[in-house]
Amino acid sequence: MRTVIIGGGAAGCYSAIHAAKAGQEVILIEKNKYLGRKLRITGKGRCNLTNNCDLETVMQNIPRNPRFLYSAFSACSPQDVMQYFENLGVALKTERGNRVFPVSDQASEIVEALQQELKKLHVKIIQDTVTGLWVENHICQGIFRGKEKLHADRVILATGGATYPATGSTGDGYQFAEQVGHKIEALRPSLVPIETLERDCAEMMGVSLKNVILTLKKNNKIIFQELGEMLFTHFGVSGPLVLSASAHMDKIDPKNSYTLHIDLKPALQIEQLDKRLQREITANPNQQVSNLLRKLVPSSMIMPLIGRIHIPVYLKNNSITKQQRMRICQELKNFAFTVRGTRPIAEGIITRGGVSCKEVNPKTMESKLIKNLYFAGEILDVDAYTGGFNLQIAFATAFLASKGF
Repeated sequence: MRTVIIGGGAAGCYSAIHAAKAGQEVILIEKNKYLGRKLRITGKGRCNLTNNCDLETVMQNIPRNPRFLYSAFSACSPQDVMQYFENLGVALKTERGNRVFPVSDQASEIVEALQQELKKLHVKIIQDTVTGLWVENHICQGIFRGKEKLHADRVILATGGATYPATGSTGDGYQFAEQVGHKIEALRPSLVPIETLERDCAEMMGVSLKNVILTLKKNNKIIFQELGEMLFTHFGVSGPLVLSASAHMDKIDPKNSYTLHIDLKPALQIEQLDKRLQREITANPNQQVSNLLRKLVPSSMIMPLIGRIHIPVYLKNNSITKQQRMRICQELKNFAFTVRGTRPIAEGIITRGGVSCKEVNPKTMESKLIKNLYFAGEILDVDAYTGGFNLQIAFATAFLASKGF
C-alpha cells in the first residue's frame, strides 16, 4: 500500500513514521527545504511537546470539537507520545502546568529525532509543491504535482493551518479539501495577541507584568480569568495570559463585545491597598502623586494611570482626597481595556477553523466524502489552549490517519 502524505510538520512526520512502521510504502511531500520548520519554533524554540495529564484534562483544554478527538486520544495519549520520543532517545521533563519539554530545551532535538526515524524507516521525502488532489468518482487516487499525477492508495493531508505562513503554513490544504467538496469552517487566529481601542497601551509599550490576574469578559460575563504574565505593545496586549484569553474569543461583532480587566495587585484587597496608600502618604506627605504611584506600578504606567484617575500630575500626597485614593485603588484592581480585535491570522500560534469535523470519521480520520483521503493536525477544525495540547492533537490525529483502520 502506498501512502502519500502532504506536509512535513509534526502531524505529517508522525503519520509518515507510523504508516511506514505498519508496512506501507510512504512518500512524504514537503514544499520547504527542511522538515518541521514550525515545529522548530514552537514553545519559543523549546517545543512544548504535549501535556502530561489524563484524558479528561486534555478534553477540558480543547474548546472546539473536543468529542471528535476522543478516539484519537484513546489511541494515542500524552503518555504514548512521551514514551515514543523517549524511545527515540529524547530525554523529557515535565514543568509547571504539566507541560512537557525535551530536557535539552531544544525543539531541534525533536525534529532531528523524527528525521532520523524517517530515514531509518526508508520514508521517501520529496521537496515539491502539491497543486491538488487526484480524485475520481469520490475516490482519492493520488495527488497532482503541476500536471504530473502521483498515484497513491491513500493520501493524508497534514498541511497545517494558516498561521506562521513563513514556515509554509499558507492554507493550501484548505483549498485542496474545498476543491473536492469539503466544507471549510471560517478561519480565524487563536492564541494570538489582542488589539485594544485605548491608546494607553502604546504609551506603556514594552512593559511586562508578572503575577497579575487577567479577566476576559464577553458582554460583561467572565469567560476567562487567570494569574500569570502579560505585556503591553503598540497595538494592545500580548504575552502568555493574553494568548490564552484569545482562545476563548469568538468573532467580534455587535452581538459580541469583549473587555479585558487587569488586577495589578491580586494579593491585596481594596481595603488593604488603601491602607498601604495611606501609609505611603503619611511617610511622604510632600511628594507628588507620581512618586506615590512609582512604588506601585512600573514607571511607564504612571501617566496612563494618572490620566484614568483624573487627578493633576503635580498633586501632592497630602492633598489627595479619600475619593481620589479610592479611584487609585479601583484602577489598580481593575485596569480595563476594550477589545478592538485580534492581530492577523498570520500572527496567531494556532488556526481556529478548518475542515469540518462532521465530514471526517473520528475513528480513522478518513474523509466521509472522499474515500482514501485522510486528515491530520491543524487542518482540522479543532484547536486547544496553550500547554502542549495542540501538538498532542497533531500527534494523535496523525497516528489514527497513519493506520487507516
